[in-house]
Amino acid sequence: MDAAEVRRVCLGFPGAYEDFPFGPESSVFKVQATGGKAKMFALCALAGMPLTISLKCEPELAQQLRAAHPQINGAWHMNKKHWNSVVLDDGLEDGLVRDLVEDSYDLVVASLPARDRESLAWKGLAGG
Repeated sequence: MDAAEVRRVCLGFPGAYEDFPFGPESSVFKVQATGGKAKMFALCALAGMPLTISLKCEPELAQQLRAAHPQINGAWHMNKKHWNSVVLDDGLEDGLVRDLVEDSYDLVVASLPARDRESLAWKGLAGG
């Protein structure tokens, strides 16, 4: 997965937008319902080598993913219990990366107030 695909995937969710609070080199992908508070679900230096993205993850799953994939570790400068750093190299399938981005988005949206979840037409953690 390349930087353009990362951006496309992250911006493909309802209410998602790109922000640069840490400077132009770090894309922060956030979700915000109309009138609601914005919350980050992904952080990526799109020009970085190797291309790496930080994503929110349930703690138990985060540990399992780290054990199964050398490209996945605790995210630098983030709460490593809840955030993974994912190196986007040829060792990970694009489908897995898309699922991880979607899981991160879902975890963040799940923490929003009900009115914000409704305005985003969010289907829930199971997608249904």
